[in-house]
Amino acid sequence: MARHSKLQKQVLSLYRQFLRAGRAKPGFVPRIQEEFRANAAIKKTEVMYIEYLLRRAQRQLEQLQDVNTKQLGVFSKSKEDS
Repeated sequence: MARHSKLQKQVLSLYRQFLRAGRAKPGFVPRIQEEFRANAAIKKTEVMYIEYLLRRAQRQLEQLQDVNTKQLGVFSKSKEDS
């Protein structure tokens, strides 16, 4: 089994925390898995971008853990904006 870097361990830990927090709220786990899978294609050499996403995800996790959170918002470009 390959050894993971410190950054990889942080990402995996965050993923597990998201899954635990998402279990309590219906429909969250598939969205969490989808988001992490989409970002899995990011090259390991893009450390600054990965660290940015990690910080952003930590803030999102705090929101998810809030008892008042009922759903996740998604921001995306419309086809007209492209």
